[in-house]
Amino acid sequence: MARVALVTGGSRGIGAAIAKALKEAGYTVAANYAGNDEAAAKFTEETGIPTYKWSVADYDACAEGVAKVEADLGPIDVLVNNAGITRDAMFHKMTPQLWKEVIDTNLSGVFNMTHPVWGGMRDRKFGRVINISSINGQKGQMGQANYSAAKAGDLGFTKALAQEGAFKGVTVNAICPGYIGTEMVRAIPEDVLNSKIIPQIPVGRLGEPEEIARCVVFLASDDAGFITGSTITANGGQYFT
Repeated sequence: MARVALVTGGSRGIGAAIAKALKEAGYTVAANYAGNDEAAAKFTEETGIPTYKWSVADYDACAEGVAKVEADLGPIDVLVNNAGITRDAMFHKMTPQLWKEVIDTNLSGVFNMTHPVWGGMRDRKFGRVINISSINGQKGQMGQANYSAAKAGDLGFTKALAQEGAFKGVTVNAICPGYIGTEMVRAIPEDVLNSKIIPQIPVGRLGEPEEIARCVVFLASDDAGFITGSTITANGGQYFT
């Protein structure tokens, strides 16, 4: 029987590429999304991957969503915490609400999603938790104190939880993408991309969502069973750790 994978923020961008790659690798995949019903319906129509709507910022909604996915597809073996938002502002202009929204989704959302699946993974003595962090959680970014703090927190969460899961057969790892050619990034004016962003990337181009997806497929596999508490830095050489 195919293992079940759940990808949050899985109907668009990097998340959609991850969901599709996991399906191609033989997993039974579910994709969570927060709000764009049209995009989710189109994604399901094109891929056959079912989508489930809830906010990862709401713990009770996460618990209910996980229960629904497991009732439909079976116990979740692989969780990819990909859902994330930005609310950028220079710190002197950042409001408590801008801070809270990003922390609630990008950091607390990882707790909210992982907690409901953790017990089952431990009991079955197998699990894969893969957290999509960011280059800006490693190096920081002006105008993103909230986002950088949340994504750095995801890395601390990864390292701590990996120690708890290791002896139960549950691995916890992170991936830190750099600038990836998603719809959001490609919406940046071309002159800004070419003059400000791509020159910072030694390989001379944006990454592709599929390149992040291939990292996820590897970490989800049996071949990655000896890897836990680790971070794959996928940024084209822009920042070394």
